[in-house]
Amino acid sequence: MHPSAQKVAHAAQGMGLSIEIVEFAETTRTAPDAANAIGCHVAQIVKSLLFLVDGQPVLALVSGANRLSEAKLAALRGTTPHNVKRADAETAKTITGFAIGGIPPFGHISTLPVYIDADLMGFNVVWAAAGTPHSVFAITPHDLIRATQGIIADLKTE
Repeated sequence: MHPSAQKVAHAAQGMGLSIEIVEFAETTRTAPDAANAIGCHVAQIVKSLLFLVDGQPVLALVSGANRLSEAKLAALRGTTPHNVKRADAETAKTITGFAIGGIPPFGHISTLPVYIDADLMGFNVVWAAAGTPHSVFAITPHDLIRATQGIIADLKTE
């Protein structure tokens, strides 16, 4: 198992979560790629998106079928959309310890505020990146909330 995937497995274990990391030869970097490899609906894919809101890192866990509304994220953080910026690849790696395309919802080197797309709550199981662009794991929405201490919110662009 890739060292980054091992970090995710170890973080899950530390929280009392039992996850099975699945590694694919093909990429699971994008939500459609991951859904195709797994054989699930794209809406069941958890996109871990790092933003800087007023300069502070914030993680948004968004359904693969949705686009994040920067205005809604700004409102949740008490600021304006002008102050919401998507983190670049280098910043994301520095803050989370993982490369874009493989950022898991937990196991980061920094503690981050987390917002979870309410649309993910409609599934029994969702799939998230496990530290690499080729690895994923299944998790229940309830365990996702518990593991991330995330706040459920309406995050999608209408």
